Amino acid sequence: MLTLGASLWWIRRRYLVATVDGPSMEPTLRSGDMLLVRRTKLVHAGQIVVVRIDDPPPIDGLPPGLEPGGEDELPEKPDHPGWRLLVKRAVAVPGDPVPRQGFPAFRDAPETVVPRHALVVLGDNPDASWDSRDFGFVRGDEFVGVMVRRLAPP
Repeated sequence: MLTLGASLWWIRRRYLVATVDGPSMEPTLRSGDMLLVRRTKLVHAGQIVVVRIDDPPPIDGLPPGLEPGGEDELPEKPDHPGWRLLVKRAVAVPGDPVPRQGFPAFRDAPETVVPRHALVVLGDNPDASWDSRDFGFVRGDEFVGVMVRRLAPP
């Protein structure tokens, strides 16, 4: 019989709760939505996923959707230096054709299909999203899991 501690350990290894922060997945998900995410390496095109990406390099100009004078609205840096969790939609999985139209990061990519252990992700609100159009493939070690469901607010 499993103890409560062993059960909690198993659950924590299989699932995590992620909170949406920002408009990149609107209207599907809104800032503040809490998601139950299953840690897995199995993903299908169309699923909402959580990925871990290195922080973007400094950008020239302002992020999408931010007007001049709104620099004080920029989100604070995360507590974990060097990377952040992103919630996006998987639009291409291993074996799918590499999307070129609208994806500048793949303009000169030698691959014709998405490589094994890689994904292409896109925010549902592309005008306010930092995604594969900017950083290219999400590699296997950057993939955290898939959204199981949205959780009720506390």
